[in-house]
Amino acid sequence: MTDTTSMKHQTPLTSGDFTAADEPFALFEAWLNEAIKSEPNDPNAMALATVDPDGLPDVRMVLMKGFDTEGFVFYSHIASQKGRELASNPKAALLFHWKSLRRQVRIRGNVTPVTEAEADAYFATRPKQAQIGAWASKQSQELESRFAFEQAIAKVAARYVISEVPRPPGWSGWRITPSRIEFWHDRPFRLHDRIEFRRDAAGQKWSKTRMYP
Repeated sequence: MTDTTSMKHQTPLTSGDFTAADEPFALFEAWLNEAIKSEPNDPNAMALATVDPDGLPDVRMVLMKGFDTEGFVFYSHIASQKGRELASNPKAALLFHWKSLRRQVRIRGNVTPVTEAEADAYFATRPKQAQIGAWASKQSQELESRFAFEQAIAKVAARYVISEVPRPPGWSGWRITPSRIEFWHDRPFRLHDRIEFRRDAAGQKWSKTRMYP
C-alpha cells in the first residue's frame, strides 16, 4: 500500500512536486501507477459525462481500457445512452478520483470512435462470459425481468459453446482526445494544489496554469 501520510502533511505550496510537470501524460501515468498499488477496486474507473440532445448532462462510471498521447479509451454498446449521446454531441468530460491517494484528474475533450481493429483486439481479450453478455444485453433498454436476461445469456452461450465469440456489430469503443487535463491533490485546510494543462488542438504544445483551490 502507498503511504499517504506525507501527502496529507506536505509543507504548503512548495515547488518541485507534481506541479513542476511540463506535460500531462507522463504525470497521469505516474499517478495511475500509484493508484494501481493503493486503490482497492478498479483504479481505472472514471466518471464519464456527456449531454443529451436537450443539453441535459448525464454521468456514469466506466472503465478506462487504454490511454496514450492520443487519448483515453473505453468500450460499450453504440446504442447505449452514452453511445447515442456521443453520436449526437461528440464531446465528453472524464473524472478519475483516487480516494486512497486524495487525488483527482479532470479531463475534457473531443470524442472519436476507435477503429474496428482496435475494438476487435480489445473484445478478444475479454472473458468469454463478458463477451456473451455483450451479445445478450440490449444496453439502456427496458428489461422486463432478470430471468429474461438470463435466458438471453443462455441462448448466446449455447450458440458459441465450442467456438470463439465474435464482437457484436453494436459494440465498440471511443477515444477522448483531451484539450484540458487538470490534476488536483488534497492539502490540509482546503489549500489544495491544482494545475491545468491546456491546448487548442491535438498535437499542439501544452500550456500549464496553476489554479486557486
